[in-house]
Amino acid sequence: MFAVIKTGGKQYRVTKDDVIAVEKLDADAGATVVFDNVLALGDKIGAPAIADAKVAAVVVRQFRDEKKIIFKKRRRKHYRRRTGHRQNLTLVKITDMGLGLAVTATPAAAKEKKAAAPKAAKKAAPKAAAADGEAKPAKKAAAKKTAAKKAEA
Repeated sequence: MFAVIKTGGKQYRVTKDDVIAVEKLDADAGATVVFDNVLALGDKIGAPAIADAKVAAVVVRQFRDEKKIIFKKRRRKHYRRRTGHRQNLTLVKITDMGLGLAVTATPAAAKEKKAAAPKAAKKAAPKAAAADGEAKPAKKAAAKKTAAKKAEA
């Protein structure tokens, strides 16, 4: 059995155990993702999508595609522009598909955001302490020492 799913503005024809590269998804390696925008499932075709149809997949890894070169030229004008682009992609392995599938996505991305929040607070704390004036007295003490040395000379 096969399914046609839509993700990242593209459509993919998949079967069980297929490994495909799709537009970047917010999930870590090993997380489960569910594609619920299923356009076709076996001999059933949706209009535009099949209600209650799901395709489950496991994220294999996040990676970047090879560089695509964009070269623009206008003849006889001394105009040439060469740029490159690398697309962020996610490699997923299809594990299951069907109507009324009882699988949910693993919230791996939510765990990352919660873990990143305390780190941001710790980084902001030293900047706030410096703004309160704790760093300035140390500089003034150094200035007094130099003034004392000049007076001795």
